[in-house]
Amino acid sequence: MTGFHRSKVDYSFFTRGNLDAFIVLLVYVDDVLIASDNAQAVAELKVLLCKQFKLKGLGDLKFFLGLEVARYKEGISLCQRKYTLELLEDVGLLGCKLAKVPMEPNLKLSKFEGKESKDPSMYRRLIGRLLYLTITRLDITFAVLELNQFMAKLRLRHLQATNKILQYIKGSPGQGLLFSSKSDLHVKAFVDAN
Repeated sequence: MTGFHRSKVDYSFFTRGNLDAFIVLLVYVDDVLIASDNAQAVAELKVLLCKQFKLKGLGDLKFFLGLEVARYKEGISLCQRKYTLELLEDVGLLGCKLAKVPMEPNLKLSKFEGKESKDPSMYRRLIGRLLYLTITRLDITFAVLELNQFMAKLRLRHLQATNKILQYIKGSPGQGLLFSSKSDLHVKAFVDAN
């Protein structure tokens, strides 16, 4: 594409910027996501793309790769509510008791202590799904990364700690990030996960 630069980190991510507009293009299999600070530039890009490919415009972004996007006058909200509820249902904890924190503050975990689990594959898949959830749930990041260390030597205590995270996210499955429209372009993160 004319004027676009491919990211060195993610080869499906392209940017183009000039004095009139900044455009971001994200390609995932057969889906294309376009974002810009200039609506006219987006319209021109769509015309250019339609000349090259068969496209179907789906309108404003609402759902993409498990992320739910909502626009408000206060800003743009990202959450993974549907993804969270599906995760809880898949592991049978949709009706679980709630936890106030994702991990006990003084919990000491070891890969050598406690009864070893026979099937670590389920744990690995669960940790992978929780890692994906940390995109919008910064409050569970520390706990998930802590448990991520025990994939090779899984103990039952690790599974119990993982269930605690699931009980915690059950309390607020729609929690996510708000990118305020009233501030400069700065990503801000606040976590209260004692």
